[in-house]
Amino acid sequence: MAQGREKQDDSDDKVPRSEMERYREAAEDLMSQLDWAIGYLHGIHKPEVSAVLSKNRSFIRKRLMNKAEEQLPAQQTTET
Repeated sequence: MAQGREKQDDSDDKVPRSEMERYREAAEDLMSQLDWAIGYLHGIHKPEVSAVLSKNRSFIRKRLMNKAEEQLPAQQTTET
Protein backbone atom coordinates (compact mmCIF):
# COMPACT_ATOMS: atom_id res chain seq x y z
CA MET A 1 0.00 0.00 0.00
CA ALA A 2 2.91 2.34 0.69
CA GLN A 3 4.07 2.00 -2.91
CA GLY A 4 0.66 3.15 -4.16
CA ARG A 5 0.91 6.21 -1.95
CA GLU A 6 4.37 7.04 -3.26
CA LYS A 7 3.09 6.89 -6.82
CA GLN A 8 0.10 9.04 -5.88
CA ASP A 9 2.34 11.59 -4.16
CA ASP A 10 4.50 11.79 -7.30
CA SER A 11 1.44 12.37 -9.48
CA ASP A 12 0.20 15.12 -7.12
CA ASP A 13 3.14 17.24 -8.24
CA LYS A 14 1.78 17.16 -11.79
CA VAL A 15 -1.78 18.17 -10.87
CA PRO A 16 -2.46 21.92 -11.06
CA ARG A 17 -2.99 23.46 -7.61
CA SER A 18 -6.52 24.64 -8.41
CA GLU A 19 -7.50 21.12 -9.45
CA MET A 20 -6.05 19.66 -6.24
CA GLU A 21 -8.04 22.23 -4.26
CA ARG A 22 -11.22 21.16 -6.07
CA TYR A 23 -10.50 17.51 -5.19
CA ARG A 24 -9.90 18.44 -1.55
CA GLU A 25 -13.15 20.40 -1.39
CA ALA A 26 -15.03 17.53 -3.01
CA ALA A 27 -13.59 15.11 -0.45
CA GLU A 28 -14.60 17.42 2.43
CA ASP A 29 -18.13 17.69 0.98
CA LEU A 30 -18.31 13.92 0.70
CA MET A 31 -17.25 13.52 4.33
CA SER A 32 -19.98 15.96 5.39
CA GLN A 33 -22.56 13.93 3.50
CA LEU A 34 -21.25 10.73 5.04
CA ASP A 35 -21.48 12.32 8.51
CA TRP A 36 -25.11 13.24 7.82
CA ALA A 37 -25.95 9.73 6.59
CA ILE A 38 -24.34 8.14 9.66
CA GLY A 39 -26.32 10.43 11.96
CA TYR A 40 -29.55 9.77 10.08
CA LEU A 41 -29.12 6.00 10.18
CA HIS A 42 -28.34 6.14 13.86
CA GLY A 43 -31.39 8.32 14.42
CA ILE A 44 -33.71 5.82 12.73
CA HIS A 45 -32.33 3.06 14.95
CA LYS A 46 -29.99 1.39 12.46
CA PRO A 47 -26.91 1.31 14.71
CA GLU A 48 -25.31 -1.64 12.92
CA VAL A 49 -25.27 0.17 9.59
CA SER A 50 -24.17 3.47 11.11
CA ALA A 51 -21.35 1.70 12.97
CA VAL A 52 -20.03 0.14 9.76
CA LEU A 53 -20.16 3.49 7.96
CA SER A 54 -18.40 5.11 10.93
CA LYS A 55 -15.56 2.61 10.61
CA ASN A 56 -15.33 3.32 6.88
CA ARG A 57 -15.31 7.06 7.60
CA SER A 58 -12.53 6.60 10.11
CA PHE A 59 -10.46 4.63 7.60
CA ILE A 60 -10.95 7.31 4.94
CA ARG A 61 -9.92 10.11 7.31
CA LYS A 62 -6.84 8.33 8.66
CA ARG A 63 -5.49 6.49 5.64
CA LEU A 64 -6.63 8.48 2.62
CA MET A 65 -6.95 12.03 3.93
CA ASN A 66 -4.13 11.80 6.51
CA LYS A 67 -6.29 13.41 9.20
CA ALA A 68 -6.92 12.52 12.82
CA GLU A 69 -9.99 10.46 13.59
CA GLU A 70 -13.03 12.35 14.84
CA GLN A 71 -15.63 10.54 16.88
CA LEU A 72 -19.24 10.85 15.84
CA PRO A 73 -22.15 10.66 18.27
CA ALA A 74 -23.03 7.24 16.80
CA GLN A 75 -19.60 5.95 17.81
CA GLN A 76 -20.01 7.06 21.40
CA THR A 77 -23.35 5.51 22.31
CA THR A 78 -23.96 2.15 23.93
CA GLU A 79 -26.07 1.01 20.95
CA THR A 80 -23.08 0.53 18.63
